[in-house]
Amino acid sequence: MEFLANIGLGFSTALSVANVLYCFLGALLGTAIGVLPGLGPVATIAMLLPMTFGLEPVTALIMLAGIFYGAQYGSSTTAILINLPGEASSVVTALDGYRLARQGRAGTALAVAALGSFFAGTVAALIIALFAPVLAAVALSFGPHEYFSLMVLGLVASVAIASGSVEKSLAMILLGVLLGLVGQDSQTGVGRLTFGMTDLLDGVEFVAIAMGLFGLAEIVQNLENPAERNSSVARIGGLRLSRQEFRQMRGPVLRGTAIGSILGILPGGGATIGAFAAYMAEKRLSRTPERFGQGAIEGVAAPEAANNAGAQTSFIPLLTLGIPANATMAMMTGALILHGVTPGPNIISGEPTLFWGLIASMWVGNLMLLVLNLPLIGVWVRMLSVPYRVLFPLIVALSCIGVYTVSNSTFDVMMMVAFGALGYLFFKLQCQPTPLLLGLVLGPMLEENLRRAMLTGRGDPTVFLTRPISAGLLVLAVICLAAMILPAVRRTREVAFEE
Repeated sequence: MEFLANIGLGFSTALSVANVLYCFLGALLGTAIGVLPGLGPVATIAMLLPMTFGLEPVTALIMLAGIFYGAQYGSSTTAILINLPGEASSVVTALDGYRLARQGRAGTALAVAALGSFFAGTVAALIIALFAPVLAAVALSFGPHEYFSLMVLGLVASVAIASGSVEKSLAMILLGVLLGLVGQDSQTGVGRLTFGMTDLLDGVEFVAIAMGLFGLAEIVQNLENPAERNSSVARIGGLRLSRQEFRQMRGPVLRGTAIGSILGILPGGGATIGAFAAYMAEKRLSRTPERFGQGAIEGVAAPEAANNAGAQTSFIPLLTLGIPANATMAMMTGALILHGVTPGPNIISGEPTLFWGLIASMWVGNLMLLVLNLPLIGVWVRMLSVPYRVLFPLIVALSCIGVYTVSNSTFDVMMMVAFGALGYLFFKLQCQPTPLLLGLVLGPMLEENLRRAMLTGRGDPTVFLTRPISAGLLVLAVICLAAMILPAVRRTREVAFEE
């Protein structure tokens, strides 16, 4: 009965005129940036954060969340029609989706992608509504010892699941944690790592770093290696599915939803890992795996369901534990903090309108995306004809304006440029910036909980091992780290990501 009352509160919030409007705006923007390669939801959310200051926190979160899961929808359209994924999570969709399009069945592929995404998004929102309050109730019993150990496990797990070198990912996390410690010490007031610059006494600006690493660096990469755009769009054909096609997509959608929902919760997981895992699972389960890559409906249904489920369930650790599962959730953490809301288990009891309104908006947003995407296919494809020389100056200008308006500081704009250059260097060195952003967000919380735990333990570091939950989490972190160092595990991990 309480659950129904909470859902009612959520829909009464999500269906207000302002929230419906901003949900629609977020879904529309998300679809557009999903179609256009080279921008992505992280950079877009970073650009729009300053513009949400005048909004209610729930309204801002509804719009930003719509951008995130809307991007998963939009990226599949161009992946299928012209073999150009707008997001990394849709790379695997292009393998069979584009083949179907070349066979004159683009409409079938688009319908499968849209329906699979809608089903997965709906189920993922239900999973959040059912299980997030339970997890939050457990998290309320956590003390600083458990939170510190949980954050350590989260950072280590993000390295295990993320692609690339383990050593480089660990180095990026440590760099992010160090950046998070820049500024005045919260207890002594002494400046740390400021190098005599008064602009750094308040710490580094999260939006400036995110925009530099994910916005400007991405622009430079695109200018250096312009994407080959295939303007030859396949004939779309009918969007109706036959009974046989429904039967073919039913199992893959269910399995993709389950895989994506689980991997979305894990640190470093999310939409991309879920999509690849679901595709490989379907290929191994199929009696005719040779069809995959040649136009198999299952090769579209499973990854599309997985990436949308993963995108939405990644909100669970943010809303219940205050720990972001990926770079986009790190941006959402920044958005909550900017609006005066502390991420964590107290959101459900302290901000019920925000929590349940956000969940209900996911159902509303997924329905909007289903209605929006298929009729507007022609519009999304025509967007790709806009020359990048027109787009990138506009993106740079909006980025500079957005970063400046956060604190009216030209220093933040210069910092964004510096981290843009640093992000480009990371790209050349094959270092992923996502672990750095997670370390930046979790660094201050990691330090705060470490200090509180050491105070209660009178400076004894073994206090983390005397509490069962804390000790269990640390043991899991050590096992995870040790497993990554083992040669056999490293080889298996590299082969899996290469595949």
